[in-house]
Amino acid sequence: MSKRAHVIVVGNEKGGTGKSTVSMHLIVSLLNRGLSVGSIDLDARQATLTRYVQNRQNRKDAAHLGLKVPNHVAVPPTTDREADERRLLETFGHLTALHDVVVIDTPGSDHYLSRLGHSFAQTLITPLNDSLVDLDVLARVEPETMRIVRPSHYAEMVWDTKKTRALRGEKAVVDWIVLRNRLAHLDARNKQVMEKLLVDLAKRIGFRTAPGLGERVIYRSLFLEGLTLLDLRHGIPGFDLNMSNVAARQELRALVESIGLDGLGSEPAED
Repeated sequence: MSKRAHVIVVGNEKGGTGKSTVSMHLIVSLLNRGLSVGSIDLDARQATLTRYVQNRQNRKDAAHLGLKVPNHVAVPPTTDREADERRLLETFGHLTALHDVVVIDTPGSDHYLSRLGHSFAQTLITPLNDSLVDLDVLARVEPETMRIVRPSHYAEMVWDTKKTRALRGEKAVVDWIVLRNRLAHLDARNKQVMEKLLVDLAKRIGFRTAPGLGERVIYRSLFLEGLTLLDLRHGIPGFDLNMSNVAARQELRALVESIGLDGLGSEPAED
């Protein structure tokens, strides 16, 4: 194989954490750097990323706006696990041979396709709403002392997929990044508690944290229009570059920089 794509998996076994939003914004950011990007939707029953890409492709002004799209494949599960895994392996092999980067969006549940998808990750991004409820997928916390008792089910699954990589003869080291989403609406004490717990847990199970995306209504509108923050410019009805949208773009820039993808392409100039 002449080249092999860098593989980014966006995963969390909890729904509603913004996985597909993060996936699409990462995809467009990479495309805007001049990179060739393939994408796989393993959450194909809900199919949020697939519908996002379709909304983008179906825009009548897509060519005029210069909207770039990935080489996207949805891999929905069937009742045949062996056939499903074979189809995913074939899709993965095809896309990694063709592209610079492959982004895999995974379901918010423990599923065999999700586990196989996670085992391909070189960079694993876990969006996490910054709340103790959402932290439960990573760790069990003792309520009286706010002490971490043990890693939880998703952390254990990530560990298992690292062992799967090792058994395939691949490096088991994965750059695991937990994105702290929706920070803006939390009180100071809750932020401090989450910060302490995540610092302690990061040392135990091997991830690093990064600022994620704030809670903004605009993301829902962007999805329906097939747009991302990176596409916003003057002249798109309903999406003026107001202060809130500019702030959101800065959040996204900080997210991408913290992930450390600079080596995969150059940052495009601002509009």
